[in-house]
Amino acid sequence: MPLLRSLSVTSLSGLPFWEDESLPVEDLMFFEISWEVTNKVGGIYTVIQTKAKVTADEWGENYVLIGPYYEHNVKTQVEVCEPNNAAVKKAIDSLKFQGFQVCFGRWLIEGNPYVLLFDISSAAWNLDKWKGEFWDTCHIGIPHYDSESNDAVIFGSLTALFLKELTEQFHSKPNIIAQFHEWQAGVGLILSRIRKYPIATIFTTHATLLGRYLCAGNADFYNLLDKFNVDKEAGERQIYHRYCMERASTHCAHVFTTVSAITAVEAENMIKRKPDVITPNGLNIKKFSAMHEFQNLHALYKSRIQEFIRGHFYGHLDFNLEKTLFFFIAGRYEFTNKGADVFIEALSRDTAHLVKEKFGKRLYEALLKGETPDMNKFFDRDDLTIMKRAIYATQRQTLPPVTTHNMIDDSNDPILNMIRRIGLFNNRADRVKIVFHPEFLSSTSPLLPMDYEEFVRGCHLGVFPSYYEPWGYTPAECTVMGIPSVTTNLSGFGCFMQEHVADPTAYGIYIVDRRFRSPDESCNQLTQFMFGFCKQSRRQRIIQRNRTERLSELLDWRYLARYYMYARHLALSKAFPDKFQMDPIIPPLTEGFKYPRPASVPPSPSVSLHSSPHQSDEEDNDDERYDEDEEAEKDRRNIKTPAFSGPVPIGKSQSDLEYQN
Repeated sequence: MPLLRSLSVTSLSGLPFWEDESLPVEDLMFFEISWEVTNKVGGIYTVIQTKAKVTADEWGENYVLIGPYYEHNVKTQVEVCEPNNAAVKKAIDSLKFQGFQVCFGRWLIEGNPYVLLFDISSAAWNLDKWKGEFWDTCHIGIPHYDSESNDAVIFGSLTALFLKELTEQFHSKPNIIAQFHEWQAGVGLILSRIRKYPIATIFTTHATLLGRYLCAGNADFYNLLDKFNVDKEAGERQIYHRYCMERASTHCAHVFTTVSAITAVEAENMIKRKPDVITPNGLNIKKFSAMHEFQNLHALYKSRIQEFIRGHFYGHLDFNLEKTLFFFIAGRYEFTNKGADVFIEALSRDTAHLVKEKFGKRLYEALLKGETPDMNKFFDRDDLTIMKRAIYATQRQTLPPVTTHNMIDDSNDPILNMIRRIGLFNNRADRVKIVFHPEFLSSTSPLLPMDYEEFVRGCHLGVFPSYYEPWGYTPAECTVMGIPSVTTNLSGFGCFMQEHVADPTAYGIYIVDRRFRSPDESCNQLTQFMFGFCKQSRRQRIIQRNRTERLSELLDWRYLARYYMYARHLALSKAFPDKFQMDPIIPPLTEGFKYPRPASVPPSPSVSLHSSPHQSDEEDNDDERYDEDEEAEKDRRNIKTPAFSGPVPIGKSQSDLEYQN
């Protein structure tokens, strides 16, 4: 489902224009192969699903996705049909004649691309034969107990068999481009290259296999990146065969791509090849027709979250919900990789203590002035008795739970153990309250009936201080919905924003340094970010949300698809140099381009912030009006004037060319 963005914030039109020489798509066929085509396992599904529309718009009928067949997915996501291309139909019929079950149809997502799905179980009787051929071909042995690798061999062998049947019919044209995502699809690439099929191949890794395992094991990954004995590490984790499949796929491909600059460094050290192109992940963004709609949605869904909080904290609701900010973290349950440990630790630090100190100071000053009201002057004894009975009736003896569910083996749960260690149990004195919801959000849930997108829109800040995050869709989704977020310089998203935005913080993108600081320093920096956010007034938060949402243009596939276009053109020029030439130009990295600081941001943002979390009621009645369209126009003028996309002149450093504002 595409995320929506509003027309209320006019898109900045200063993005550098790049147009690759058009490929003759009528004389080409493009196949994209992944284990997550119609089969949601992780983030790669989101990449392929959201990118399908811009790719289908470019390639039309000559674009086909290849993935595994699962009946429950096909019934709900695929409209089965016959292929219009006679050669594709003949190749499918040939596979069916050999006893393999193949499904062809339209994937019912935006763009409606063709999909070709192979039933792995229908070809399992060939497993031993294909594993033997794979060993003879590249000396990679697959153990019998690894069902995932066995499935990858079957899937790859079927893919290679289909491509062989197709190339035998096409002869000289149309030429074929095949892009393989991750090691599960890599067997098809390896076999196609070794058997010398006339195909231009691209291999894309979204995260290296060994990198995931090392980070999950709490290794000091980035400091030791160039010191790991990769063969030894893979062998000790019993994934050496998978590692070999991934590395062979990387080195066999004409073009190797990955999703971010930080993953490029990882790939160069882990699988020993520097990526040819970095292909950032985007989102399929649509616009609202009504102005200010995303701000209205924030208010609507915030009220629904407040309803949940009223119920969860019933009997202990001694805080003002209208002055409560909602921070959240979401993602796979990888406690360290996703930064949950740093987030919880930061909550227990200065944020809570400084807020408590401010309240204590305010109460002390009021007492010195003698402003404590004498309740006996306002109520008689009967009134007080009735009031006390009403108050006691709403109280409960137990504290509001920190989790919404009963956890299995909660004594060993890392999140609950850390909450116990820092002592945030939702006491009345705790100005930071915690709610741990260990379940996917759904609008049909009786507990918190909201979809994930609705929940995100209702929050104030997403916090994702990940240690290992090759891209990071969660902060990207926040950006598209106009919600500020915290990310790190170890995430692909954080690196991308540092490269493309001169002052990310001004646009609501807070980047924690987890690469060059100690864990304790990173935690303190996160604490400062969150406390600084709490000091903003309501009006300042509204302005910041507008700026955050304005960055969504950078994350639109209509902009980011250029990197994939470049990779395809590069693969064709390497595979068929006689037919396709490519000028020796650099990839479209938009060097020298950055979103400048917003024109209305003062040189030092601290001068406009309060020294403690803003609690003033007067801010809602501020006479100073904020004209959203006027600010957007300021930013458009600000970005057009200094835009620089040429090479850096001799004698000038890149920093000399950055915007002065």
